[in-house]
Amino acid sequence: MAKVRIDKWLWSVRIFKSRTIATDACKAGRVRIEGEPVKPSYLLSENEIVTVKKEGFNLQFRPLQLIEKRVGAPIAVTCYEDITPEEEKNKFNAWFLNGQAAAEKREKGAGRPTKKERREIDQFKI
Repeated sequence: MAKVRIDKWLWSVRIFKSRTIATDACKAGRVRIEGEPVKPSYLLSENEIVTVKKEGFNLQFRPLQLIEKRVGAPIAVTCYEDITPEEEKNKFNAWFLNGQAAAEKREKGAGRPTKKERREIDQFKI
């Protein structure tokens, strides 16, 4: 297999939880190949540098094996090389260790967010 769709590959190696989320990330311009945003139908080749902006972090991967079907995590890790720069990894570790990863809190008595507020919160997080 020479090439595979980028959205399918990102889902199959478990970068994204679902193929729909991977497709939406491509459409939003958060997936780039060699610095250029790509459509979900882009045909990925081996050894191209894939940059993914996910939850505020810029992750970089080099595909070593192109697969179309989702596989288990131990197998998925062997299909790509994580070439994310150290400063991005340190940024993630600092965020995680400083307690930023804890559950969000709302003021007491504010109630649950409305659908509109939740969409604004989700958009802000990306």
